[in-house]
Amino acid sequence: MKQLKGVVTSIILMVNTVILVSLLLLFALLKLILPFKTLRVGLSKILVWIAETWIQINSKGYRLIHGNKIAIKDLPELSKDQWYLVVANHQSIADIPIIQTVFNKKIPFLKFFIKQELIWVPFLGLAWWALDFPFMKRYSKEFLARNPHLKGKDMQQTQKSCAKFKNFPTSVINFIEGTRFTANKQQKQSSPFQYLLKPKAGGIGVVLGSMGNQMQQLLLITVAYKKQAPSNWQYLCGAFDEAVVNCEKIVIPNTLLNKNYQTDENFKAELFKWSENLWYKQDKKLRDFYE
Repeated sequence: MKQLKGVVTSIILMVNTVILVSLLLLFALLKLILPFKTLRVGLSKILVWIAETWIQINSKGYRLIHGNKIAIKDLPELSKDQWYLVVANHQSIADIPIIQTVFNKKIPFLKFFIKQELIWVPFLGLAWWALDFPFMKRYSKEFLARNPHLKGKDMQQTQKSCAKFKNFPTSVINFIEGTRFTANKQQKQSSPFQYLLKPKAGGIGVVLGSMGNQMQQLLLITVAYKKQAPSNWQYLCGAFDEAVVNCEKIVIPNTLLNKNYQTDENFKAELFKWSENLWYKQDKKLRDFYE
């Protein structure tokens, strides 16, 4: 029965994606060819509305088939008129649709960093581009050794993408572990955290450095699963116990705003220390939940 539900959920997701992303791409084409900034900003707002509708249909379809699988704890007062930097732990691919379900239309549309190669994903790659998701292109140390003139170019491109978020309120989510948590990865890293991998502050640094004084609030989101974190197929089948979502709103210190992450070593050190303290707080929340 769960397998059949997974198939039905997948069909709803695919049909919804084809219809709404096709509509989104029509407006994206207008955004591409129109030269006026005010019109482009207006079209960006329409594109966001389409994306939020896509999430809303996915969420309602999922609840209709599987019931409510999400418990929300301690949600603070939120606004669609604020800019938010969102930081969350990452155990499963299901974290993303769960977070989208909880916060859709409660805060500005969530945008997250995407690897440059994912722009070629059918439908979704073009949709992410149209919605101004920041694409990240990382060069390896070996590549930069052969092409030193490209050092820093990847970070500059990401900063340019983040600068577009100044036009109207936006939420930027960053999974600062850089990858999904597993016990094996935790052991290989010798991570000091029991339920988390070591944090990486680069993504946060780029956003705070690009957004001026607009990005003043951080949402620390904790996603925990009562038993095992589900795989993508398990999530589609509803084959997991309840997911519990907690959110804490934190004011970002003024000392972390308007700094250059590439060149300011003091900023790097201060930002990493702040991120690490957030992660000790996050680890305690997960430890309290599981133990």
